[in-house]
Amino acid sequence: MFGLFKKKSEVEKLQEQYQKLQKESFNLSKVDRKAADAKAVEADEIMKKIEALTK
Repeated sequence: MFGLFKKKSEVEKLQEQYQKLQKESFNLSKVDRKAADAKAVEADEIMKKIEALTK
């Protein structure tokens, strides 16, 4: 109940965004490989930001 008003950290926000991009990339890979690769690159950039924040 008390977690209801807890604000998400920057890392948590980036992890959610990373997972969303990975899922979109996977779904696009079945239809449009070029668009899927672009989403994968975006997800990779987010992962680099996450790694930089955790160090």
